[in-house]
Amino acid sequence: MSRRGRFLVIGAIVASLVLVGAYLAAGGSSYEPMQVQDPCEPRQWRDPQGLQQIAEQFSLSALDGAACQLGVSRETLARALASPQARERFTERFGITDAKLAKAIRAGLIRAVDDAEEAGALSPLIGIPLRETLQRIPLEQAIEIVNEARTLLGNVERFLGPAGAILEELLP
Repeated sequence: MSRRGRFLVIGAIVASLVLVGAYLAAGGSSYEPMQVQDPCEPRQWRDPQGLQQIAEQFSLSALDGAACQLGVSRETLARALASPQARERFTERFGITDAKLAKAIRAGLIRAVDDAEEAGALSPLIGIPLRETLQRIPLEQAIEIVNEARTLLGNVERFLGPAGAILEELLP
């Protein structure tokens, strides 16, 4: 081996030792993944400002409620609702029928309405009819609301245009 080759090998060894040392010094030997929060435990709503932030928290709350009903984590359910194929794998893996999934998602949406009202982010004037609607919504539409609450509320906001200020007034 040439002198240059030895130098490159020694340089690579030194660089890898420095990298491992830096990793250990930064606490890399004691890494543990974060615990997934229990979806049945209520989560504190942040102070939402406007429809987009309310929609985001609404989606998270709905996922928590549905995941609690199904006995899975919110993250597992969110991945399952990402596509029809993922949903099919999820229902097969956990032995969940479409009827049970629909019931859980509706319960999650109603929990989200309750949480939004409790946080002062949604007026009871909107909450009461919304709950009635959500109790009868078909599965596909319920999943769309959970996945696309930001888009749906954003579309409502754009549709209302200047009248959107009236909707904002209904939000405490």
